[in-house]
Amino acid sequence: MSVKKAVIPAAGLGTRFLPATKSLPKEMLPVVDRPAIEYVVEEASRAGLRDVLLVTSRTKKAVEDHFDREAELEAALERKGDTTRLGRIRASAELAEVHSVRQQAPRGLGHAVLCAAGHVGDEPFAVLLGDDLIDERDPLLVEMLAVRERFGGSVVGLMEVPEDLVSLYGVATVDPTAVGPAGERYQTVRIRDLVEKPPVDEAPSNLAIIGRYVLSPAVFDVLRQTPPGRGNEIQLTDALRTLAHLGDDAGEPVHGVVFTGRRYDTGDRVDYLKAVIRLACERPDIGGELYPWLEEYVSAGGPKADPGP
Repeated sequence: MSVKKAVIPAAGLGTRFLPATKSLPKEMLPVVDRPAIEYVVEEASRAGLRDVLLVTSRTKKAVEDHFDREAELEAALERKGDTTRLGRIRASAELAEVHSVRQQAPRGLGHAVLCAAGHVGDEPFAVLLGDDLIDERDPLLVEMLAVRERFGGSVVGLMEVPEDLVSLYGVATVDPTAVGPAGERYQTVRIRDLVEKPPVDEAPSNLAIIGRYVLSPAVFDVLRQTPPGRGNEIQLTDALRTLAHLGDDAGEPVHGVVFTGRRYDTGDRVDYLKAVIRLACERPDIGGELYPWLEEYVSAGGPKADPGP
């Protein structure tokens, strides 16, 4: 069965960005001039997944509203003849058919995915985390869908990270040889085990799970039986570990696609700023002015430079 639906968990509290996220959902923080969540929905739509479910919470109404039409604002821009901005705000409402469901309590990523069971049904589906942005020039999700099409089961996005950072991620044990690329760019590996945020000296590898998954509907039954794990939350990594152990016996293999492209972690303050600067510098309407200023600022010593009177 082909994948048609995408689930985007967006119920987190965004505590790392307080006080900005006291009243503004972290998913609505702007990356240049678009909220981060729009990049993620656009990625799903680009991969052919135009049925998108947002898993939100009580404080995330602004996220849902962003993908709706805004008649009053559209009318004001039409009266001004501002067709450029009019096209931009209409684009977000036309990316996909966006639905939402609420996660009543913050019980972990696994629980957020389980909240999507009623909408997804008995179909494979993709999960895209809202604070992981994948550059549109790097078709990770498209390749993951190709791996699912070839092997069935579930597929996880992986990325090599420095060894001192493995304790921040779910980490995979993979077969030492790849099964070969199912797509065009990235290595595909068979996952044998997974562990959530292991101590550095206990990590089985430096292959970390990043925020892209293509999941078999079998994950729902496993999640229903998965007890709270690290942080007293229901961990998606634990459910995928169960599926990886079942493997071929249950017809539910778990593969990984080792990503080597451009990824922006907007859940971290420094990485968020790096993403904004990099994407802005690459924009033809902004970069021509921003990049020379940035070069001058850095060459002058950056924040150490005396700004003068």
